Formats: sequence, C-alpha cells, structure tokens
Amino acid sequence: RFTGRSDGRVGTRNFVLIVPASMCASHESTTIATVSEYTLYSREKFPNVDGVVAIPHNKGCGAPDGSNLEVLMRTLENYAQHPNIGGVIFLDLGCEKTNLSIFARRLEKRGVKFDKPVEWIGIQECGGTKAAIDRGLELVEAMLPAVNETAREECPASELSLGVKCGGSDGFSGLSANPSLGNAADRLIAQGGTVLITEVPEFCGAEHVLANRAKDAETGRAVYGLVDWYKEYAGKWGADLGENPSPGNKEGGLLNITIKSLGAIAKAGTTRVEGTTDYADPPATKGLHLMQGPGYDQESTPGLIGAGAQIVVFTTGRGTTIGNAIAPVLKLASNTPIFKRMSHDLDLSAGGVIDGTETIEEVGERVFEHVLACASGEVQAMAEETGHREFQVWAERAVSL
Repeated sequence: RFTGRSDGRVGTRNFVLIVPASMCASHESTTIATVSEYTLYSREKFPNVDGVVAIPHNKGCGAPDGSNLEVLMRTLENYAQHPNIGGVIFLDLGCEKTNLSIFARRLEKRGVKFDKPVEWIGIQECGGTKAAIDRGLELVEAMLPAVNETAREECPASELSLGVKCGGSDGFSGLSANPSLGNAADRLIAQGGTVLITEVPEFCGAEHVLANRAKDAETGRAVYGLVDWYKEYAGKWGADLGENPSPGNKEGGLLNITIKSLGAIAKAGTTRVEGTTDYADPPATKGLHLMQGPGYDQESTPGLIGAGAQIVVFTTGRGTTIGNAIAPVLKLASNTPIFKRMSHDLDLSAGGVIDGTETIEEVGERVFEHVLACASGEVQAMAEETGHREFQVWAERAVSL
C-alpha cells in the first residue's frame, strides 16, 4: 500500500520537507524541522504523515557557475517534487546564487507545477533567523492537516523505483548480499518496476559486463561513456579509479577495483540495461538504469532518491549506518557475524548464503518481500528507527567537463 499522488506517482512515505536553497539557510531549515517534530507533529495526531524533515547542505553560495549550480538546483527541485513528500517549505537567505527568486524562475521555465502545498520563506526578507524560524513553524502547523489528508492505497509494485547501493563492502559482498539484492531487483523489474544503480567508479573494470547487457549499441556506448567521464573527472583532480578500495574494503578481502566492481554490479541483477542518466535525474523509462555518481555513500544515496527512488537497499559487509532524509534505506548484510553485531542498524542478512543455509534465490525473495513491506509502511528501516537522515549533494564537478 503506497501513498498515491495526483500526478500518478506513488510514495513510500509522506513527509513535510524543509528545503534550504543554500548553506546560508541550512541552520534555519534544520531548526524548523526539529522543533516541528518535537512540538507540532505526532503520529497520533497525524497518522498519515511520517514526519517533518530538512535537507541541510553546504552548497549554493560562493560556487562557480555551471554544472555545480545546475546539479544542486536539480537535486533540490527533485526532492521537493518527490512522491515521498506531501508538503514543501523553501527557505533562502536572500542573496545567494540559488536564492528563491532564481529558483522560482527555474521552476517556471521548466514548467514545474507542484501537486502539494508549497510555501516560501526569505530570512533577510522576514527579519532574520528567529523570524524565519517562527514563520516556518507557523507554516508547518498550517500544512500538517493538509498533508495528513493523503492516505495509503493499493498500488502495483510496478510503481516502485528501487535504488541499489553498497558501502563498507567486504570479500563476501559479491558472493552473498550483492547477488541476492540483484535477484530482488530482477523480481521488481519482472513486475514492471524500476531499478537504479550508481557508484560509477565501481563499474570500472566491469563496465563491459553492463555494456554487453545494454538494450542497443547506443546504450552500450553510454555505459562506457559514464566510466570514461568519471576517469577524466578523477584525473583532473589527480586521482585514479584504481585507488578506490578503502582500507576497510582491503581488510575485508577486496584487493583491487576490478574485484570490487565485479561484485558491486551484481546488485543490479541480470536484466538488460535500459539506459543511463545523470546524477539525481530521473530516467525516462522503467527497467534498469545506471546513474552517474560517486562512490561516496552520503552523496550517491541522495542522488538515487533525487532520481526518483522511493526506497533504497544498501548492502554492507563491514557495517554501514547511513539513512536518508526522505526515503527508507534498508541494510542487507553480507555475513552473519556483522548482522548479529550491528543488529540495531542492519535490516536483513544474506549471511545464510555463506553459511550454506540459504540460496541466493531464497534471500532474494526475502529481500523483495521486505522491500514491499517497508515501502507499504508495514515496517520501518532500521535507519529510520535510529534517526539517520543523511543528505548531501555531489556538486563539486569541474565546469569544463
């Protein structure tokens, strides 16, 4: 049971979202959301609302023109439009490069029309920090009853977009958790759904496997293009994709980028690649798509949700705790010991594959059913229970690229 929107999309959650246009409004946005959840919102009073959240970030002012600002504004816009959001309050300082007047012109030019309550606050315009926070609290209080009017309803699984991610990987990840998640991804695509995979540096050495699964030659070239772009981008900063495995990866048995990549791409299953898309940019069709983006968890996970994922499954062998501000992030452990040790952070285990008590197909089916239950609001992700609401934007991209 999902939250239906008037534009035909469905959400897995129903939040009021506070969107700071820049770093200069992030403090106020966080304060409004935090105070609202302690004083204005309760599940008992608003049973169809999942909370009041903010997406503070460190971008939007003093940045060079070009792709940096484009990526930031696209990401913020897509979070505001996301089907997991029932109401939005935009907030700016007033003098930044991404101020609300510029933002509003961008939305008008792109023909964006919100199907939800939307409000705007200027910190300088309304008299400073305290005045902006007070105004934000007034608007949240007025907005909550309207957001609460949207209830869950029966929707097909084909409306789901699943983001697949990994972090803190180990030598078991490519043998248990990643292929099990891939099996769940195949099951969703068989139902007509969408799967998004990113972390392009972790395609390196295995990009030919994905390109060979492309629906046509043009899509295959686009797959290679994602990796080639990232190699050039990394090179401009003096980096090499071969440096990717972290100390924890190596300690867990992943000695080089090719081994890591061959295991990482297993998260996307076995279906054909329908296309590629830019960071936080929704794909044009359903099926499996590759999204440009980094390996950094706190930037790539928000990118998947900006690209339309309403839920994410995140595999880990070392133990990762990340969540997201507006979407559940389920953790799938690669081995039994880490699942037992971090049971309050990890949702599911594929350790049975290593232990010999389960098959990849059995774990995949279990993961798929848990995704549906979490998306339907029957269970929360552990990251939701522990209050993880990470958000950052990958926007330090060289303008010349």
